[in-house]
Amino acid sequence: MTITLNHTIVTAADNDEAARFFAAVMGLDHTGPHPHARHFVPIKVNEQLTLDFLTVARPQGHHLAFDVDAATFDAVVYRLDARDIPYGDQPAHPDNGRIDDAHPLGGRGLYFSDSSGNLYELISP
Repeated sequence: MTITLNHTIVTAADNDEAARFFAAVMGLDHTGPHPHARHFVPIKVNEQLTLDFLTVARPQGHHLAFDVDAATFDAVVYRLDARDIPYGDQPAHPDNGRIDDAHPLGGRGLYFSDSSGNLYELISP
């Protein structure tokens, strides 16, 4: 059996706000709270992975990295720029406005974060 990640919980100060932010930046659908577990706001990333956003009193912030194709990378950069959302080329500086054109895992990379301290990374060949 192949092991794949089905879902993960992403903590946030406001689960709906964090889910809407992530979905808007990534170009994904926001469908609202889970119909049977209303404390989660799920965002389906692909056929195998869902992020379940959960409101907690003190979110710790996670680092979530995504491999994306070049067109998706460019579309995300466009949406970040259009919404004046900071991004950067290093995890310690996700707001320096630069793109890493020589990402250690190959290709281009960038980081951006949400208001709960979750750090998102995009890697494109």
